[in-house]
Amino acid sequence: MRRRQFISLLGGAAAAWPLVARAQQQALPSIGFIHSASPDYFAPFSKDFHAGLKEAGYVEGQNVTIESRWAEGRYERLPALVADLLGRNVSVIFAAGGTDPAKAAKAATSITPIVFDSAADPVRTGLVESLNRPGANVTGVSLLASSLDGKKLDLLRELVPQASVFATLLNPNYPDAKIQGDQFQAAATQLGVRPIILSATTDADIEGAFATVKQQQVDAIVLANDPFFGGKRGLLVGLAKRYSVPMMYWQREFAISGGLISYGPSFADGYRQAGVYVGRVLKGEKPADLPVVQPTKFEMVVNLKTAKALGITAPATLLATVDEVIE
Repeated sequence: MRRRQFISLLGGAAAAWPLVARAQQQALPSIGFIHSASPDYFAPFSKDFHAGLKEAGYVEGQNVTIESRWAEGRYERLPALVADLLGRNVSVIFAAGGTDPAKAAKAATSITPIVFDSAADPVRTGLVESLNRPGANVTGVSLLASSLDGKKLDLLRELVPQASVFATLLNPNYPDAKIQGDQFQAAATQLGVRPIILSATTDADIEGAFATVKQQQVDAIVLANDPFFGGKRGLLVGLAKRYSVPMMYWQREFAISGGLISYGPSFADGYRQAGVYVGRVLKGEKPADLPVVQPTKFEMVVNLKTAKALGITAPATLLATVDEVIE
């Protein structure tokens, strides 16, 4: 071979190396991650999701890639975001932040596997046929946090027994909003307290709701479960402090951030379990063969520093059942 031909071949091989490296990178399986809320909301749970993936043998950047899309609380954007992910030929869709992301994904594809993480009942909302036999291309984690509004009111009443007017703040766009409102009203009737239902879909609505709380002399608030509210953690905790109103939350992250009390499943563990399922699907298991995971424990967190600022003394009977106390 002549020297000129050798140099030409060498140069052609060098030019091809980046293409080979790019092809190898593209060959990695990809997760289409879609969430109804914002990256800020998901940030505390990111490590848990990645821990679940690692349990299943996957590490982002090493043997799997992740394409993330965020609806930022605008549920109407979900179909377009799902279509974008499907257009990128993702290997599996992980849909989190309520039922709507998974419903949008299910409506768009019957082929691409879907793993969800939702607080709503997946059977009632039509995501799966049953918990043990999901069927089709969908399975995931059901945290059941949307079914706890009555229990949350009971616990808040125990913390503030003198209260007689309770409000719930819910997002009417959330799939389980009506169920949450009905549970709250039924529990209020059973306890003999006056219920007030407030709604919010924007930051301005949330601030307006707290103004209404003051006008109607509401004694305490139960925050309904919704990813939109989860993304407004700082705003909600701050307003509760500004208006000096006791408030019950649905995630321990609220209490850690200065909220009075929280009760619900461990969302961190839910995201970890979802990560494991995503990994198992990537390995070839079918969603139809993976039973929907449900929480085995619900946790209560009380922030005694906030209680003291509100002039509240937590009863010993309540503290005896608390999973975590923040002092």
